[in-house]
Amino acid sequence: MANIIVQNTKISVLGINGDDFISLTDMATVKSGENRSADVIKNWLRNRYTIEFLGTWEIIHNPDFKVVEFDHFRISAGLPSFVLSASEWIEKTNAIGLIVKKGRYGGTYAHKDIAFEFGSAISVPFKLYLIEEFQRLKTEEQKQIGWSARRELSKINYRIHTDAIKENLIPKEITPAQASVIYANEADVLNMALFGKTAKQWRDENPGLKGNIRDYATINELICLSNMENLNALFIEQGMPQPERLIKLNQIAIHQMSVLESNNNERKLLK
Repeated sequence: MANIIVQNTKISVLGINGDDFISLTDMATVKSGENRSADVIKNWLRNRYTIEFLGTWEIIHNPDFKVVEFDHFRISAGLPSFVLSASEWIEKTNAIGLIVKKGRYGGTYAHKDIAFEFGSAISVPFKLYLIEEFQRLKTEEQKQIGWSARRELSKINYRIHTDAIKENLIPKEITPAQASVIYANEADVLNMALFGKTAKQWRDENPGLKGNIRDYATINELICLSNMENLNALFIEQGMPQPERLIKLNQIAIHQMSVLESNNNERKLLK
């Protein structure tokens, strides 16, 4: 469940089986208020063009769509006596483009293609603002996916890093408590090189935040951290002393962050 704001109205967006469905019920309140949103949707469904659009969309996307029932509705659409609800359309034609939900997030939802078309029934400006806000939502989601991917990559490289520590820095027969001190110490080499502070210093500065310093890193910082973990593992295997590694990693972090931030600024200017 996500929300977008269009002309001061909150509109729900549901992710279902990889597709986005937008609440027609929320959209309809813009035109006639919350109490009459169902009437707006029913009036839209009575329109012959609407039935043609819905049926064509289903034929393209739904192999189980009942075309015979669709033809029946198409012939009757536009007549004074013709009335159709979203539930009846779904039940009779086995449609998948509309969904009727009950409960907390109840209402009529439509696949984004259909929802954008329904936007025209509200107003042309509303439809354009709806598309714009929906695209903004998708852009933000992609950014979050990118951040999560970088975070996962950082975790994988952390394993490589800890394996190098285990094989080269931890003496045999050491207790688990002693080993954890060495792991934490080496993690703070990277923290100091990139963030300029240890994990403990960050926690002391941010007592109200959950997680650790790396959970709040930017995408560029995670990219740099991933590279540094690999390099530190290599430096450890080469037998480089910790103070020397810290200085070298800090220099690398400064250079890489400068390059990454510079690239970001260039992309913004190109836009």
